[in-house]
This record gives sequence, structure tokens and C-alpha cells, in this order.
Amino acid sequence: MQISIMVIFIFAFMFMNVPIAASLGLAGLIYVFMVGLPVEVVIQRMVYGMDNFILLAIPFFMLAGQLMNTGGITNRIFKFANALVGHITGGLGHVNVLASIIFAGMSGSAQADVAGLGAIEIKAMKDRGYDEEFAVGVTAGSAMIGPIIPPSIGFVIYGAISGVSVGALFIGGVVPGLLMGLSLMVLIYFLSRKRNYPVSPKAGLLTIGSAFKDAFLPLLTPVFIVGGITQGIVTPTEAAVVAVIYSFILGVFVYREIKFKDLPQILVRTAVVTSMAMFVIATASLTGWLLSRAQVPSKLTVLMASSFSSELTVLFAINAIILLLGCVMESVAILVMIVPVLMPILATFGIDPVHFGVIMLINIGIGMLTPPLGMILFILQGITGFTMGRVVKSVLPFMIPLIVTLILVSLFEDIVMLLPNLVMD
Repeated sequence: MQISIMVIFIFAFMFMNVPIAASLGLAGLIYVFMVGLPVEVVIQRMVYGMDNFILLAIPFFMLAGQLMNTGGITNRIFKFANALVGHITGGLGHVNVLASIIFAGMSGSAQADVAGLGAIEIKAMKDRGYDEEFAVGVTAGSAMIGPIIPPSIGFVIYGAISGVSVGALFIGGVVPGLLMGLSLMVLIYFLSRKRNYPVSPKAGLLTIGSAFKDAFLPLLTPVFIVGGITQGIVTPTEAAVVAVIYSFILGVFVYREIKFKDLPQILVRTAVVTSMAMFVIATASLTGWLLSRAQVPSKLTVLMASSFSSELTVLFAINAIILLLGCVMESVAILVMIVPVLMPILATFGIDPVHFGVIMLINIGIGMLTPPLGMILFILQGITGFTMGRVVKSVLPFMIPLIVTLILVSLFEDIVMLLPNLVMD
């Protein structure tokens, strides 16, 4: 009964526009008082939730993303992508997707993708005669590749909570991430052909070579990160530090677009975003522990076992739950609260936790595009000045390829597990 009251309080606070971290913390505190636990447990569980070495990767990947956005790296990636695919029907729409795929291998965050590439991509598409709504939708859809292709902050959090190898999760996200990009490009092709959007002239080998030369050093970033992790040279946290150092060297000494006077502002922006994420992790950890203490995972496992007969039906039921939660909860909170609850269910039905981790991150990514709490929607609203309704209307068609990818990844485990089984064994 008390646990139901806690959940009601969480959603009540959220609908009163209380920030998600505070909603979780306050609801957890009310539950602690209701069941007579010592109030000190609140602070203990919040600190314990953040006390994980793997989570140190989060601020470093965020800092790397900030350095890339400020250091001219995003412009070079966009120009290289344009040289490769700008001539295909859909033109800058395909450039948008390819640039996001490349940038995803550096930042690990959808927010970093939209904040860095989004403004460049939307302005370029608008200037070339594309509908601004189309540009916004493509940018939103392509940004969802960021948390799937390695490195991924979401996979770091999932691995820290579940105990699953972050390296295996990184490798498992490669094929699904590329599949998301391909499905988006198919939709872009047909919409662009119908609307007769312009394309760039086909670039010659010299132009492609010049663009590749300018983007070559940034393109090495995912090689260092993923290669270092899979070869056992660095941990995910150490790889994030490598990404920061490399981005710093490129921005300050190679391209010279970051001045030392810019560093305090970059560090402050990183600290603000990191503190927001870590506060959510702390309060969600408290709520997750209270759910576990109330034996919610074991009760839910029994309920699932009696209601569903196969791995596939369980996966689709969980997908539906996470999609609904994504509409009203922040992605980090969903991970921290739900993963401990779901792990016993995965074990009962023989669902591979690496496979499920990729499914969950795609699912949560779709949630970032759904109102009322879709973070990407708010960033795009700030970039474009659109009303929220106009942003949502622009994004909706581009959720279809993402949902198709989610279904395919849920149905066919090998889409995720083929590379980890080859590389990690």
C-alpha cells in the first residue's frame, strides 16, 4: 500500500512541474516516514547510488561533447558528411543523419548532438529551401543515434546498475545504431522525392579528399574509444578521459578555435549538465532501492511469469511500459529505477542483458521525443523558437523509423549480439 502511495506522489509532484529529481527524492522521503525507516537512509542510498567508478565516465563524455561543439569539430563533420551524401535525393537530410552517426562516435549523448550539430543542420537545411519542420524532424530523429552508437552515456549508466560489460554494450549498439540511421534515410529519401527538395552537386574525389582531411583527426576519436575498450587497453571511464584530452588538443592546439578564456565557461556548462544527471541518479537510486526493499522486483517477476509464456511477449510488454514511462519521466531516472526491477525478469525468461540494454536505450531515446518531458523537444524549441506543438508535429513522422528499428531489434537478437559475440569472445 505504501509503495503505491509513493508512486502516486512521484507522478503528482511531476504534474505540478516539480523537477523529476526532486519528485523522486520527495516521494522517497515520504515513503521513508510512512514505513518508519531512519531518515539517514535517504542520504545513504543517494550517495551509494552515485558511488560507482563507471559513472565517472559521464562528466568526461559530457565535457568531451562540449569541447567538440566549441572547437569547430562539428562543422568539419558536417562538411565531410555533405561531401559524401549531399548529392543523394534528400540531400542535407542524409547529411544530417550521417553527421549524427559520426558525432555519435564521439559524444555519447543525444543532447550533445542536438546542441552541437542541430543548429548548424537546421540553418543549413532552411537556407537551402527545406521546410523548417522537416529539418527539425530529421534533426530530432538522427539525434537518437547518439545514445546507441558507442560511446554512450546511457550504456555507462545501464552497465553500472546491471553489472553488464559496458564494452559489450558499446559493441552491441553499433549495428542497431546504423540500422536507425538507414531507416531514417529511407524515409528522408521518399519524403524528399515527393517534395522535390534540392540536392548538392556530386562532390569530386578532390572535394571528398579535402573534407576527409579536415575531418580526419576528429574521426579518429571513436577508434580510440571503442578500440581501446575492446582491446582491454582502457576502461570506459579511462576512454572518456582520453576523449576529453584528445578533444582539448584538437580544439586548443590543432584547430585553435578554443581559447583558454573559453575553458571556464565550458567547464561550468559541463558541471551544470553533469550535476543535473547525477542528482537524478541519486534520487532515482533511493526510489529504486525502496522498490526493491518492498519486493516489487520479485512480485513483478511472478506476475510476468504467470501472464506471459515467452521471451518475445515479455520483451514487447516491457517495451510498452518503458515507452509510456518515457512520456513522463527523464531517461536517467527510468534507467536507475527500472533496471534493478527488471533484471530478475530477464534472468527468469533467459533474455540476454546486453540485448535488452540496447532495446532499452532505443526505447528511452524514443521517449526523449515524446511530450510532455521529452528533453530533445525542449532543446529544439530553444533552437527554432517553435511552439511545443509545432515541434512535436515536426518530430512525429520521424519516430516511425525508430519504432520500426525497435521492433526489429526486439525480434532479432543477433542484430545486437553478433558483434559482441565476435569481438568480445
